[in-house]
Amino acid sequence: MSLQYALDYAGVAVCAVSGALAAGRRSLDLLGVVVIATVTAIGGGTLRDLLLDRHPVFWIANTGYLTAAIAAALFTLVYVRFFRPPERLLLVADAFGLALFTISGARIAQQAGVDGVIVVVMGTVTGVFGGVLRDVLCAEIPMILRKGHIYATAAIAGAAVFVLLDRYGLDREIVTLSSMAVVAGLRLSAIVWNLQLPVFSLADHGRHGEN
Repeated sequence: MSLQYALDYAGVAVCAVSGALAAGRRSLDLLGVVVIATVTAIGGGTLRDLLLDRHPVFWIANTGYLTAAIAAALFTLVYVRFFRPPERLLLVADAFGLALFTISGARIAQQAGVDGVIVVVMGTVTGVFGGVLRDVLCAEIPMILRKGHIYATAAIAGAAVFVLLDRYGLDREIVTLSSMAVVAGLRLSAIVWNLQLPVFSLADHGRHGEN
């Protein structure tokens, strides 16, 4: 199995776990859990393939990805039935899914021969869009839009590092693993230490104006 396939399968499985956990928090039934998990797992890669005009999209070309997503969802269902998942398991699973899919998307975009800026955009889209669909379907504010969250920022930074390191001619595996570490490291650091971006608020300006 190539590194690209390994990244994709790992990303599908981890993102499906995060989708299943999110569905569980909303007390959805079995079908709902599988649907949310699958959409989370394939959403980002589907949008990437459509934007890059790659047909058929990855999970139609290889239905093993669908199987992996459904299997991961069912495994999560069984696991949480017998074991209490850690408090932050959803966030941690999502962080690793973000790292895996961001760099997988960046690699695929680069292979398509697009400009470096588009490589960063496609990597970010691949990393975050499945989570956006998950949150919308679970009637939550998407994580990338929540106040101050370092989420898409981590994906952008990791994809940019991928482009920069690759231009220096480093080994492809080293570039891939290093840029994944940037994404996961930034996101996990934000979770552990509650790191946030500055927030722009017109309400604050209004209060200062009144004073």
